[in-house]
Amino acid sequence: MSVEILDGSTVRSFVEDEGAFNSSVDGRFAVLDTDHDGLLTYAEMAGELMSLRVLEKHFGVDEAVVAPDELAGLYRSLFARFDRDGSGKVDRQEFRAEMKEVMLAVANGLGFLPVQMVVEEGSFLKVAVDRELGQLAKAA
Repeated sequence: MSVEILDGSTVRSFVEDEGAFNSSVDGRFAVLDTDHDGLLTYAEMAGELMSLRVLEKHFGVDEAVVAPDELAGLYRSLFARFDRDGSGKVDRQEFRAEMKEVMLAVANGLGFLPVQMVVEEGSFLKVAVDRELGQLAKAA
């Protein structure tokens, strides 16, 4: 983990750079595709979905008042967002499309003012920051 400064334009610029964005998303897809069939099942994506910590309230701990079956339903509905054709599996194009929407939503949420944020190594946000820093170094 590292502390980085970023804003919505950092993320948006990364998403708009199709080559960099698709390469990063495809890399994550390949890691998740444990059986190498070119499709992601719920089981293959479950850990990634749960790492989003959608109900996180207190320093890495999901809110305990949500029943386990409700939480499982929430993660299933997140998977359904990726599985756009309802086949029960997510192909590379579906994964790219949903990750693009997710990242653009993050960009919109961040807005135009820089924020300091802890990001995980290898995360899409870290890749976006590193890409921007690389571009600034080239320009200097």
